[in-house]
Amino acid sequence: MILTYEHWMRVLVVEDEKKVASFIRKGLAEQSYSVDVATDGLQGQLLARQNEYDLIILDVLLPKQDGWTTCKKIREDGVAAPIMMLTALADTPDKVKGLDAGADDYVTKPFELEEFLARVRALLRRTSPEKKAVLKIGDLVLNPAEHSVVREGKALRLTAKEFALLEFMMRSRGRVLTRAQISEHVWDMDFDPASNVVDAYIKLLRQKVDKGFTSNLIHTVIGVGYVLREEHPI
Repeated sequence: MILTYEHWMRVLVVEDEKKVASFIRKGLAEQSYSVDVATDGLQGQLLARQNEYDLIILDVLLPKQDGWTTCKKIREDGVAAPIMMLTALADTPDKVKGLDAGADDYVTKPFELEEFLARVRALLRRTSPEKKAVLKIGDLVLNPAEHSVVREGKALRLTAKEFALLEFMMRSRGRVLTRAQISEHVWDMDFDPASNVVDAYIKLLRQKVDKGFTSNLIHTVIGVGYVLREEHPI
């Protein structure tokens, strides 16, 4: 399967039914999306405000705060990420209510996973056209749509997570990223902060992106994290 740029994105799922949330999370994770799950409307609103998501999947019938109210408040908080609402309520007035609250799409339960994933991809393409843009820093070029990376004209072979990490760093060029920021975006918020996997992946990425080339692009900021920028010729 050829993976496209949509597969390296962070998604928030707000769903109180454990089986449904697990089903959605597993389906998205198998496509290499990073997924966080909230189990009530207030928690979903808080996570949407605190983190940067590429897509929010929001159930209507939620404890503490229903999906319509949560959607409206997320928009009032200034969150621009596309919102897909899930509901067992198929009546048109209910769908209109969700769309009026700020939702971008509506999916009625039950649904087939393949169709759901197709709707997710379509929504991301429609609302995030800038994600297709080719990224370039110095002589390093990353093409999200083609899942390709080239440096000094040489094609680099990266794994899915290495590609996700590099893309996130290139989109954050010049900004120092903490290990927590990297792990939450590339993996998910349940990622173990005590794990050294971020450092391990940075080391692997350096072997492919920097080693053997005329300058280093990946830099360590001691006590803080990592940054991708042009400087420090070898």
